[in-house]
Amino acid sequence: MNHENTASRNPLRRSAALALAAAVGVTVLAACGGGTADGRSENADAHTNTDAPRVLWMGDSIAGAEAPALGAALKAGAVPFKSMAADGGGGVVGEVAGPTWDELPKELGSFKPDVVAYQITTYDWGTPDEQRAAYDKLAETVGDAGADLVLVTAPPFKIDAFYKPHAAEIKTAPRSAKSVADRHKDKVRFLDSAALWGTDGTAPKAHRSKDGIHSCQQGSAAFAQWLTKELGRLYSFTPAPAEQWATGSWTGSKVYGPLGCK
Repeated sequence: MNHENTASRNPLRRSAALALAAAVGVTVLAACGGGTADGRSENADAHTNTDAPRVLWMGDSIAGAEAPALGAALKAGAVPFKSMAADGGGGVVGEVAGPTWDELPKELGSFKPDVVAYQITTYDWGTPDEQRAAYDKLAETVGDAGADLVLVTAPPFKIDAFYKPHAAEIKTAPRSAKSVADRHKDKVRFLDSAALWGTDGTAPKAHRSKDGIHSCQQGSAAFAQWLTKELGRLYSFTPAPAEQWATGSWTGSKVYGPLGCK
């Protein structure tokens, strides 16, 4: 008799199970601090978010791998979501940022977000002054559209031969972003995802895929659970429990295939 677990024979089911476990793990860690900021239970009905913000997600392919889970988590809580994360780009600093600046006004005009969450990209190359200028421009552009800007640090990732010449710039980008948020506290927020991932990209808690850069379903689910809780805290809505979204169809997104996710 074959005693192999059914989940191990079904990659999609296995990915969904791992995603749920990762997301629930974040919930358990967060629960150690009690309920939400306003005293509501973490398991409150997520479908009462009648005034939840519309969230536009920005970033590079790392953000693109996180987007399916983030969209599922927010939509499960009745929070409108759209991603404009871009493979091989998505940044706002330097010459490579041209396509982002071309696309952003269109997305702001059509989707009309209340919150734009920008994950610092692996392409935000430039001096600290150039980085700050770009994040200032992003804050102004988003603010002029009537939305808040949330700057999110990228997870720790492998600095391979491609990224090595820009390692110093990658290191300064979070500090540059935080300085902009500190100057515009009324409309710009800064979230350090090291609270979730840690700072070692090779550690299990970093949830990197085989390439050492992107996340698979379980890492994306953990991130979605963390970020929705942070956004809920900032904008007074109740995130949906992981059980409502973590095993959904998003786990079969084509974005995970090339990453060797199982």
